[in-house]
Amino acid sequence: MATLVHLGPAAAAPALDAAQLEAKQDILFRRLTELDRVLVAYSGGTDSAYLAWAAHQVLGDRAVAITADSPSIPESHKRDAAEYARVCGFRHELIPTFEFDNPDYVKNDKDRCFHCKEELFNRLDEIAAERGVENIIYGVNKDDLGDYRPGQSAAKIHQVKAPLVDAGMSKAEIRELSRRAGLPFWDRPAAACLSSRIPYGTPVTVETIKTIETGEEAIKALGFRQFRVRFHGELVRIEIAREELERALSLEMAGKLTAIFKPLGFHYVTMDLEGYRQGSLNAVLK
Repeated sequence: MATLVHLGPAAAAPALDAAQLEAKQDILFRRLTELDRVLVAYSGGTDSAYLAWAAHQVLGDRAVAITADSPSIPESHKRDAAEYARVCGFRHELIPTFEFDNPDYVKNDKDRCFHCKEELFNRLDEIAAERGVENIIYGVNKDDLGDYRPGQSAAKIHQVKAPLVDAGMSKAEIRELSRRAGLPFWDRPAAACLSSRIPYGTPVTVETIKTIETGEEAIKALGFRQFRVRFHGELVRIEIAREELERALSLEMAGKLTAIFKPLGFHYVTMDLEGYRQGSLNAVLK
């Protein structure tokens, strides 16, 4: 069984009990050993990347990480997912998904995420059947259980397993375990698919999400780390993390952001004064 690689302290790392962390990782490793052969639904985010790494530590080539090649996933995220797999040494494949062929996905009601995960898990079920793999796993963690995440319903239907939840791991614990193991993604900013930038009820199109992707890549090039571009038709609402918001709220930056988003077709360029918060579009749900 793999052991933790203890690194020096990092200022950004949470103060968590080392013994408790190792105990939870041991639970995770034992759970993965029981599953024997797995396909890992792997987005390249911290949770799924840590799970893919852990599965490789325990199962070697009997674990395969699979990333959806969907227009809703930024190209930079797909490249990062491939690079993390290369650096960490686990098997990785990219497969096409076709959620945009589903009218129930495109209409973008509150169950959009269900239809996205339904498509992904259908594809993974097909691959698992072809290869004789009995178990599909994904990177939901304990903290995710309290949020509105209809994709978890799709996971239950398809009997996709959640080993991080089984081990009782929180997001902070996964980040710290990743840091201690020397994994390059331990402090990666929270990420979500591009379709999550579009308000419920506004149809999701490939053209719209590519516009959002272009805008977000440009904001990243300005040096911002945690942000979202929220699409509201002719208006764009930019969320930037509160710790970076002071830099964003200047006349100079206003000019740079306007120069990015006006050519993308937005008539109005706005900054959300509450800053970035995960799932802010869920605020309209009752």
